[in-house]
Amino acid sequence: MISKVTYIGNLRTENTHLKSGDTYITDAPTDNNGKGEAFSPTDTVATGLANCMLTVMGIKARDLKLDMSGTTAEVTKIMASNPRRISKIEVVLKLPFKADSKHRKILEYTAKTCPVLYSLHPDIEKDISFNWN
Repeated sequence: MISKVTYIGNLRTENTHLKSGDTYITDAPTDNNGKGEAFSPTDTVATGLANCMLTVMGIKARDLKLDMSGTTAEVTKIMASNPRRISKIEVVLKLPFKADSKHRKILEYTAKTCPVLYSLHPDIEKDISFNWN
């Protein structure tokens, strides 16, 4: 993956996925001199965890012949200071489809072994919960 990040002024960046041309902007948060009108860079990190969890779960669910459509994740990012950093990410997954206990265990394990989770610094607390049906 190659992306291009352009600083467009006023504490914003435009981010382009070069293969697809998709773009998004980031904005500094209101507690760090920004307008908070878009995801902040640290928001994208925290949200990326949920994106990754849902993606790898979707791959596994497809293999298990389960339809995960409508599954959501609510992400809460908590910041710390000195130095300013992400201290905790909470992810609440809401899984509205039927799955037996074996499939639930497989999908939860899959989520907890996603590449983003393994890539986050060990000092970041991760609180992951699964709400079935």
